[in-house]
Amino acid sequence: MSIRTLFLFIMYVYLPLLYAQINKPVYGVTVDNVKNLHQITEALERLPVKPTTRIVFDAEVPAKDYSKAVEEISNVSYVMGELLDSYYMKNYTVTDHKKRVLDYIETLDDYVDIWEIGNEINGDWLGPKETVIKKMVDAFNLVNDRGGKTALTLYYNKNCIDDVEYEMFNWVNKNVHAKIKQEVDYVFISYYEDDCNDYQPDWQRVFDSLHVIFPNSKLGIGECGTKFKDSKPDYMKRYYSMNITTPGYVGGYFWWYFRQDCVPYTKPLWSVLNQVLRAN
Repeated sequence: MSIRTLFLFIMYVYLPLLYAQINKPVYGVTVDNVKNLHQITEALERLPVKPTTRIVFDAEVPAKDYSKAVEEISNVSYVMGELLDSYYMKNYTVTDHKKRVLDYIETLDDYVDIWEIGNEINGDWLGPKETVIKKMVDAFNLVNDRGGKTALTLYYNKNCIDDVEYEMFNWVNKNVHAKIKQEVDYVFISYYEDDCNDYQPDWQRVFDSLHVIFPNSKLGIGECGTKFKDSKPDYMKRYYSMNITTPGYVGGYFWWYFRQDCVPYTKPLWSVLNQVLRAN
């Protein structure tokens, strides 16, 4: 066996086995801060299914500062690492963004099962389109070349967008490269009804359409929630109980307010989530 053949064997056969095989369906939660780590891990561990915890890595924070938290969370949960929240994308040059991605995957790759290479990537607040695309492509290539699992999160904005250029399907069709459309492992949708006139999409139709664009990807909701306290239980039940028959649909959901609403596990909304997951 030549050295080149051996290298290719390791890259395409052995390396993917290093990443945990995440159960389907995926039941995700989002943790936007890792303070009170013990309470976070306890709340995760007590859930009736092994969750996937999406950790939001803060801007301007080196990856080493998350090492302890990510390792401990990985002991009780699958981990999806959000490389950079959409709000801060415009603050990074293409070069600085690439350095950040390298720092995180080189430091935390042993504990992260999925890398979110772009968050709400079609949002009109991320900065110049050309640089946004370059950052997305760089992150995809850096993770994909190492055999890692990639996720791209889109922002659903039908009926609440001023510039149709940034409408989710328009943006994706024009700006996501063919290689990513064919090879990205997960495509998630971020959606907040609070931000979109309380509009409830026809999710079956949305995901059927998305599957046409990303035929090989697993699909799901990558971020959801509401800031209105009285609405939280109903929102949580509705999203985590979605019945979508699109090929490749895996769930996700990734409630944005998990740390605020469900930690410690004695909070009422943790019980709501627990009951929904048991029922499913």
